[in-house]
Amino acid sequence: MIYGSLFLSAFLSATLLPGSSEALLAGYVATETGTIWVLFMAALGGNVLGAIVNWLLGRYFAQFRDRKWFPLSEKHYVRATAWFDRYGKWTLLLSWLPIIGDPLTIIAGALRVPAGIFILLVTIGKLARYLFVIQAALIIMG
Repeated sequence: MIYGSLFLSAFLSATLLPGSSEALLAGYVATETGTIWVLFMAALGGNVLGAIVNWLLGRYFAQFRDRKWFPLSEKHYVRATAWFDRYGKWTLLLSWLPIIGDPLTIIAGALRVPAGIFILLVTIGKLARYLFVIQAALIIMG
């Protein structure tokens, strides 16, 4: 149950929906709830899968970005595209960041970043974030 809730929280956190996977992961680690490596894999797996959903949205639905239901405003779309144009696929290492991370993954799909490169870079960024969260929770825990 804890692993499923963490996976779901991480998945939602990677989409444009609200989620708090870092707090949930840190709480589980701090209270010694579950096995750390399984918690880590649940968070990482859910978060990367959520980013892949964003990539698919960008890849197959970017032509509908002027519609109200599209998950990015035109302002966020233009900002993320500018970042991507300036720094390229390496911006995906920052896909874990709040506010800019989710739009970057959608833009990556819209700009047709190959799936393999996308998954590799996003996974590296998110892996580093969750390792940091676990390490911080362990330090705080004493």
